[in-house]
Amino acid sequence: MTSLADCGTASGAPGEDGAVRCVLVQAEITSDHEGGEDLAELRLLAESADLEVAEVLLCRRGEPQPRFFIGSGKVEELKALVQACAAELVIFNNPLSPAQERNLSAETGCRVIDRTALILNIFAQRARTYEGRLQVELAQLKYSATRLVRGWTHLERQKGGFGLRGGPGEKQLELDRRELGDRITAVTRELEKVRIRRESGRKSRLKRQVPVLSLAGYTNAGKSTLFNRLTSSAVYAADQLFATLDPTFRHLDLPSGARVIFADTVGFIRHLPHDLVAAFRATLQETRDATLLLHVIDASDERMEDNAAQVDQVLEEIGAGEVPRLLVYNKIDLVPGIRPHAERIDGRPRAVWVSAATGEGLDLLLEIISELIRKNIVELRLRLPPAAGRIRSELHRGHFVATESFDQESGDCLMQVRLPEADLGRIGKLCGCSLNDFTFED
Repeated sequence: MTSLADCGTASGAPGEDGAVRCVLVQAEITSDHEGGEDLAELRLLAESADLEVAEVLLCRRGEPQPRFFIGSGKVEELKALVQACAAELVIFNNPLSPAQERNLSAETGCRVIDRTALILNIFAQRARTYEGRLQVELAQLKYSATRLVRGWTHLERQKGGFGLRGGPGEKQLELDRRELGDRITAVTRELEKVRIRRESGRKSRLKRQVPVLSLAGYTNAGKSTLFNRLTSSAVYAADQLFATLDPTFRHLDLPSGARVIFADTVGFIRHLPHDLVAAFRATLQETRDATLLLHVIDASDERMEDNAAQVDQVLEEIGAGEVPRLLVYNKIDLVPGIRPHAERIDGRPRAVWVSAATGEGLDLLLEIISELIRKNIVELRLRLPPAAGRIRSELHRGHFVATESFDQESGDCLMQVRLPEADLGRIGKLCGCSLNDFTFED
C-alpha cells in the first residue's frame, strides 16, 4: 500500500506546511441499522495522518450506489470540490469496493480511499518495533489482496513457455496475487517466531508471579500519559489517534510494597478493521492475560459511554472479557467540578477519577490498585485425584503451583497454588468444573 504522502495530481498543490490536502466524504446510509461512522472521528484520523482537511461533503442515501457508492449528482459535486481546493486525496467514511474506488478516482482525478485504508496508513506510520511493523504489513497485504482487480490491463498476459508461439501464460493479476500470497506467508511465519519469543517472556513473568496491569481504552483517552506518570517513563504521547501502537512494559512498586508490571497497548476505535484486530491479536494477548485491566476513559469526551462500549466489544473479541477491570476516568482537569474520587459497588472499587496530565488522583489510583491486586490473587490448597490431570497440567502451565506433593495411599496430588481470580475461572471453565471443589484444609 502506498503512503498517503505519495498522493498527487497534475494540478494539485500541497496544503499548509506541505501537508496533503484532502476532502472528506460522509455518506449516511439509512438502511444501515448499525449506524454510520463518526465524521468528527474521521477528521481526527485524517489529522493524525498529517493530512489537511480542505472540505467535507455530506450526503444521504437509502442504499449505496453500486458504481460510485454515492449518487452521480454528488459525484459531480465532489469533483467540483476537489478542483476548487486543489485536493490530492478523497477519504470516504464508508467502506468502498475496489471498483468504486477506481470509478471515483477516474471521475475526480485524484486518489480515493476509505476509512480502513486511512487507518492502515496511520498504523504504518506509527509502528516502531519489528513486531509492530510486521503486524501492520500483514494487515496491509491482506487489504491490498482484495484490491487486485484489473489493475494491470496494460500488460494483459505474459507469454507462456510452450509451443512454437507460446501459450496463453499468466495474467499479471495472477502474478501479483501469487507474490502477495508468498509475502503474506513469509510475514505470517516471521510473526509466529516473534510470537514464540513474546510467549517466552510472558511465561517468565507468570513464573515470577508478578501481577501484570494492562492499560486499555479508546484511542486518545490518555493511556500513554497515564503510563508515563505512573512509571516515570517517556513513552511517546500526543493528542492524536493511535499515538501508541507497540506495547511497552515497566515495573512499578506499589505503596503496599507489591511489585507489578504495567503494560501500555494500542488504543481501540469504532469498527477497527478486522485484519488489524487479527494482526495485533498477539500484542493484545497482554491485555487478555493481565491480572487487572485498567480501562482508561476520557471523562471530558461527550461520547465516553459509547467509546467505552466499543472498547468492551473489542475486549470480548480478543477473549479479555472476563479479566477483572477497573475503570479509570481520565482528564478530570477538563471537566469542571470533578475532583479525584473512587466509586465502589458492594465495597469493591469500580472506578477512579483522575488526571494524568496534572497528577491529581494518582495516589488514590495506586491505593485502589493495591487493594484490587490483593483481592484478585487467590491462594488455594487443592487435593486433585489422578483423574484431574488436566487441571494439574493447566496450573503448571501457568506457573501457579507453589508446592506439590503426593498422597502415597490415594495417589492424590496435594498442591498449594496462587493465581489471579481470572485464571481461577478460566481453568475451571476449560476443565468443566470448579477448582473450589478440590480445596481442603489440614
